[in-house]
Amino acid sequence: MTPGPDLQQLINTIKDDTGSADELQQLATAASTIGELTATGDAALGFFVDRARGAGKSWVEISAVLGVSKQAAHKRFADSFSTTPQFDRYTQRATHVVQAGAAVARERNHNFVGTEHLLLGFFAEPDSIATKVLTGRGITEQTVREAIDVLSPASETTDTSTPAEPPYTRRATHVLHGAVAEALTLGHNYVGTEHLLLAFYRDAQTVAAKVLIGQGLDEQTAWQDTRVLLDQYSK
Repeated sequence: MTPGPDLQQLINTIKDDTGSADELQQLATAASTIGELTATGDAALGFFVDRARGAGKSWVEISAVLGVSKQAAHKRFADSFSTTPQFDRYTQRATHVVQAGAAVARERNHNFVGTEHLLLGFFAEPDSIATKVLTGRGITEQTVREAIDVLSPASETTDTSTPAEPPYTRRATHVLHGAVAEALTLGHNYVGTEHLLLAFYRDAQTVAAKVLIGQGLDEQTAWQDTRVLLDQYSK
């Protein structure tokens, strides 16, 4: 296993980043750095927990590997995703995609917002990186909608109990939180449509992931295409 930085290396990095001998300024830099490391570490651990869950591993098996109780593992990695996502890091385009997903849910007379609705929401932002990845592989709004109609058909009747703002399903919430972790993985301080797209693959059992994989866009290809577009934008 590749060793991480030892204590002295971390201290030296913090001092260098501070650029000052003032103890309080160094403390402030240390607090910020450790906070970022903790967030990144939690996101990385959550990434592999998602993978294990997507592969059908039980919470009992996962908790045994982590050395904690089943209840503790579930509370940290499952219950944390049951709350309403925060969108403060989302770009304007990513936020619009999420809003479009909710509109798609209402259009299909669904009383929930699932991953399938978020996937269709991408096409509300045709110039976004995620949508360019899709269309670059020949995946269009029509092909996605047709595939979703098979797995999650629209309701023919309007549910009068449907709230004005349908709640996110657990899996959709997981994707919205997971997009933040994907952004951290790429070293970004924002959440864009590309991070949402990559977050779909954290659980291969979601409707969105099934549709994407079924149309030839597996996770590795999505990563490759995303990186190519990001490199083009950076230049």
